[in-house]
Amino acid sequence: MVFAIILFAVVFGLVLAFASLFKGRNGEKVQGALFALPAVALLAVGLVYPALRTVNLSFRGRTADGPYSLDNYVTMFTSPELLVVLRNTAIWVVLVPFLATAVGLLYAILIDRARGEAFAKALIFLPMSISMVGAGIIWKFVYEYKQTSRPQTGLLNGVLKLFGLETRQWLLDAPLNTLMLIVVMVWIQAGFAMTVLSAAIKAIPDDIIEAARLDGVSGFRMFRYITLPSIRPAVVVVLTTIGIATMKIFDIVRTMTAGNFDTSVVAFEFYNQIFRFNAPGVGAALAVLLFVLVIPVVAYNVVQMRKEA
Repeated sequence: MVFAIILFAVVFGLVLAFASLFKGRNGEKVQGALFALPAVALLAVGLVYPALRTVNLSFRGRTADGPYSLDNYVTMFTSPELLVVLRNTAIWVVLVPFLATAVGLLYAILIDRARGEAFAKALIFLPMSISMVGAGIIWKFVYEYKQTSRPQTGLLNGVLKLFGLETRQWLLDAPLNTLMLIVVMVWIQAGFAMTVLSAAIKAIPDDIIEAARLDGVSGFRMFRYITLPSIRPAVVVVLTTIGIATMKIFDIVRTMTAGNFDTSVVAFEFYNQIFRFNAPGVGAALAVLLFVLVIPVVAYNVVQMRKEA
C-alpha cells in the first residue's frame, strides 16, 4: 500500500511538472491530454488488453496455445449443456427487466402522493441494500425443502403445508428452478425501478395532468396517454440498466444452485469452463458472446439519452 501511494504521488507529480511547461490555448489541450493519460493507461491495462486477450483466446482450441479455429463457438452453439445455458440466459434477459420494471412502475403509481409514501418506498428499496450473495442466501432459506411430514423451515413450503399441499423442491426441477431464481433478481431490482420511475412521475408537469383531467381522462387512460409517454425515457433507462445487470448475473446462481440442475447462465458458465473444467477457450467464447450482447443495449441507451439531452 505504501508503494502504491508513493507511485501515485510520483506519477501525479510528473504529470503536474510536464503540464506546467505548456502554456496558451494549445498548451491547455496538451495539459488535458497529460491529465487524462494515467486514466487511459489504466483502462488500457485493466480493460482493453484483457478484452483483446479474451477475444484471442476464444479463437484458440481448448488450451491457450492451441491453433486458431472456430471450434469454441461451434461448441457453444451445439453442445446440449451450453444450449441450456443460452436458453436460461435468454429467459433471464426477457423476464427480469420487464417484470422488475412493471413491478416498480406499478408500485410507484400506487404510492404516488399517498400517505406514508416515504416509508412505503423504503420497504421496496430495502433489498437494493442487500448484496446478491446475501439475497441468494435469504431466498435459499425461503425455498428450503423438507418432507411434508416434517416441520418446515422454508417459508414457501411452510405455506404449502399450511394449506394441506405437498411440499416440493423448488430449486431442483427445471425450468421451474430458473424461474425461482429470477424471482430473487426481480425482488432486488424492483426497488431501483420504483425509485427512478417515481422520480419521473413526479417530474410530469401538473398543468398536463390537470388539462387531461378536464378533458375527462382518468384511470388507465391517464396512465396510457399521459403518464407512460411522459416517463418513456426513464422506462428505457430502467429496462436497459436492469437488462445489462441481468446479463452479468452470477452471484445468485452461484449461491443458490451453483449452476446445477440446469440453472447455469452465461456469466456463470464461462467461470465454470475456465476454472473448473479447464476449457479456457470455451469460457472465453462465452465471455465474448456476453460482451457482444451487452454492446447493443448500451448503444441504444446512449442514443436515447442523447435524444433527450
